[in-house]
Amino acid sequence: MPSSAGPEPRDQQRESSPYVELDRSAWAELATQTEQPLSAEEIERIRGLGDELDLEEIEQVYLPLSRLLSMYVESAGALHGKQQEFLAQPQRERTPFVIGLAGSVAVGKSTTARVLQQMLAHWPAHPSVALVTTDGFLLPNAELERRGILHRKGFPESYDRKALLRFVVDIKSGKDEVLAPTYSHLIYDVVPDQKVTVKHPDIVIVEGLNVLQPAAIRDDGRTGLAVSDFFDFSVYVDAATTDIRQWYVERFLRLRETAFRDPASYFSKYANLSTEDAVAEARRIWAEINEPNLVQNVLPTRSRATLVLRKANDHSVRYVRLRKL
Repeated sequence: MPSSAGPEPRDQQRESSPYVELDRSAWAELATQTEQPLSAEEIERIRGLGDELDLEEIEQVYLPLSRLLSMYVESAGALHGKQQEFLAQPQRERTPFVIGLAGSVAVGKSTTARVLQQMLAHWPAHPSVALVTTDGFLLPNAELERRGILHRKGFPESYDRKALLRFVVDIKSGKDEVLAPTYSHLIYDVVPDQKVTVKHPDIVIVEGLNVLQPAAIRDDGRTGLAVSDFFDFSVYVDAATTDIRQWYVERFLRLRETAFRDPASYFSKYANLSTEDAVAEARRIWAEINEPNLVQNVLPTRSRATLVLRKANDHSVRYVRLRKL
């Protein structure tokens, strides 16, 4: 016999979710319980990392987030000690705590990564925080052209996924020094023979479009390892697709007036476009490359994140969704 009961109340629906969801005001209240680790000068410097970032956003969103992450790092350290004790092994320094940070092009994930790097380094339990972007693991343009996929740059197949996986495995293996390739947004390519050295930090933030991708299925049907298998915590920066598209166009117009005017820039051909033509070109690139990548590859990984930062159309974070423990 069909049930005559109506849908569950919203509060009960939330209770049955594997996530805790806090709106902006509830999340911001957590900041009042957290001591600000940054000086006024450092806050000003961080504000300069992104046009969409202001002091209120730093204090109300990133301050409590940095404290939450710090708690996770400290807890991981305590668990490491207990595990060594249980295994009757000598106490050794634990491996770095790895944070994966994902999201669309133009959503602001790079700014989020840099802010978190600065703020986390001020908590006394983990003063050394490294930031590595996956752009350096893109295949060189020449190789993308050889494979006929230069137009799919940023899609999962455009990365040297084995090298990226090897990098994260080396980090979690506790190697004293690990090298990562360097990428130049000016020349729009990997810089040959130029590396970033990561020397056994307390925390490593790995930022990129596809860092939360699940493992690929091999030709023999077996599933390999994914980069995200080695993350201790992951963040997804989220927003409505229509808003991200608008931010992408706005960023394109800003770059047309700045970086694109450098003769060495790969995108210098766009510097002299009229505003109307620049908007049309930005929308074309978005529609043909960035939106399909977002819809097909990036957005489906959102549910794999430990925490989701959801932005409104003014770039401000409107709510936070955290996976329950």
